[in-house]
Amino acid sequence: MPLTTRFLHALLAALLCCMSGAAAAQDYEREARWAKETLATLMVGSAVQLEQKNGHRFLGLYTPAQNSRGAVVIAHGRGWAPDFELYGALRTQLAEAGYSTLSIQMPVLPGTAKIGDYLPLFPDSNERFALAIAWLRAQGHSRVAIVSHSLGATMANQYMITVPDPSVDAWVFISIINGLEDMFRIKVPVLDVFGTLDWQVTRYGAEERRAQILKIAGSEQVIVQGAEHFFDRKQEELAGIISAFLGRVLK
Repeated sequence: MPLTTRFLHALLAALLCCMSGAAAAQDYEREARWAKETLATLMVGSAVQLEQKNGHRFLGLYTPAQNSRGAVVIAHGRGWAPDFELYGALRTQLAEAGYSTLSIQMPVLPGTAKIGDYLPLFPDSNERFALAIAWLRAQGHSRVAIVSHSLGATMANQYMITVPDPSVDAWVFISIINGLEDMFRIKVPVLDVFGTLDWQVTRYGAEERRAQILKIAGSEQVIVQGAEHFFDRKQEELAGIISAFLGRVLK
């Protein structure tokens, strides 16, 4: 294991050991504002509320596809909401392509929070992923994938490597933040997508990620020419790349 990876593991372990107040540190008021704003302008899909063990209920936006070929949990990046720009485009365009989507609210902190401030919230994001996947399976979807962006991809990575049975059949990570950890623990096909104009933090280490990914059958890395971190003007192309991948692996 490279030194940098060992350091990140050590740092994460230290933070998780002192996370007893992590849930209280979350900005539930900000999350509630996002939910109110999202529901006020919701045009496609329906809202669902999923309840965590601590009693907190978080928002999900469910968009069923006709003759669904599978289902997808969509996880947004740092501090955003399940219908914000890129995530609204993905949840609707993937549904149009035949994949029912459940775009969920991930844990949020105040707007001033840095990426590292979210590390103690990984157990909370793990629980949200598990609840969303279980909800989709309860709707009758036998094939479920995660599509995640930015910090949401980092959170999905933690879910995939720390939960004994993640219960997903494929994972798409878009513009992942802070690299890819413990790929050897992941047993399902993965798709790594980022843009040529993406943030440096996601472009850095791409060759190493590709070397790890190709060890898993069905996995691939796609670099979108001219795409920035939020895939402005490239969202339809991104959705096409993802749906083509899901069409190969969710059979």
